[in-house]
Amino acid sequence: MQWQEIVLTSGQVIFTLSLLPSVFSKDKPALATSLITTSILFIYVYVYITMNLYMTALGTLTTGMLWGVLAYQKYRMDKKV
Repeated sequence: MQWQEIVLTSGQVIFTLSLLPSVFSKDKPALATSLITTSILFIYVYVYITMNLYMTALGTLTTGMLWGVLAYQKYRMDKKV
């Protein structure tokens, strides 16, 4: 494992942990923000895989999925109003 992958993966773990309070909170980011962030992170996953940075790709996928969860939660909240 390259040192760059360790740094990138560590950053993704921190991003994932920092999103957890938002996932469990009643306050959610804007839907457009969540959808755009999810899309960009999934593109990054593909890029990381093509660079053989599999741990980074997995960390980014996890972060992207959490942003997707936030988008879904915001969509459901807006639909109820």
